[in-house]
Amino acid sequence: MSMSFVEFINRQSPGTGMTRWPLNIEAAFKDKLPPLDFVLPGLLAGTVGALVAPGGLGKSMVALQLSAMITSGADLMGLGTFPTGPVAYLSAEDPDCVLNLRLQALGQHLTSDQRKMVDQNLFLMPVTGLHPNLLSETWTNALEAVASEHRLVILDTLRRFHTADENSGAEMAALIGRMESIVANTGSSLLFIHHTNKSSLSNAVGDQQQASRGSSVLVDNIRWQGYLIGMSSEEAKRFGIPEMTRHQYARFGVSKTNYAARPVDKWLMRSSGGVLKAVDLAPIAIGQRKVRRVEI
Repeated sequence: MSMSFVEFINRQSPGTGMTRWPLNIEAAFKDKLPPLDFVLPGLLAGTVGALVAPGGLGKSMVALQLSAMITSGADLMGLGTFPTGPVAYLSAEDPDCVLNLRLQALGQHLTSDQRKMVDQNLFLMPVTGLHPNLLSETWTNALEAVASEHRLVILDTLRRFHTADENSGAEMAALIGRMESIVANTGSSLLFIHHTNKSSLSNAVGDQQQASRGSSVLVDNIRWQGYLIGMSSEEAKRFGIPEMTRHQYARFGVSKTNYAARPVDKWLMRSSGGVLKAVDLAPIAIGQRKVRRVEI
């Protein structure tokens, strides 16, 4: 006797404990549905997203701050209030000593209760030198086990979690497919940290969807993309920021979100230890020398 399509689908994910059924269309028409569950502004729970930025701008610190926000509610970047939960941050780029310095710097901006919550709910694991590979079944199974216990899994950086050709659409589709399988089987979200391409850097368009390095599949096949971009000379002039200090500022925003309106960009100012905090910048009038910078 041939199996039904539903039986076939449920045999594709053995050992997950999840059974999939066709949607109840009548219930969707009639029932009061729960609101969408967002992990970050526009990042829906159970989906794959990316944070794209040039090297050295602070994307790993931002990822750590997002981890602190989700685990403790500490919103240093002014992104809003979101449900808290456990986060797994897997760092394949930085050694323990650097991660410890970032944690210590971040801790100076948290309350005692927030530090306790981060300690309890953040799983920060260095995997440098272990050559993690999302296209390996062994690594996929291990990452799925981690994801099953956390609301969000952060991979820093994507390049360190595979050996494929990032310019190959087929290979990147397979890579995103592995990540989609992990979140589909666990309900967790997965956020990978990625680099901006050279063209976007030279043309100062790092806030666009196609700023992501490699195949367009890395943008097209994910549901969310955030970015971090430095302040340009033109923006510094508009806000009355001296050219020699504009490197202290960066803009965080969302260039792609499939399930919500695109949120307003946030200006961030680098403080001690590289921690980025929200600031309110107002354009100056002609001839005005001072600018109001209000830390949020």
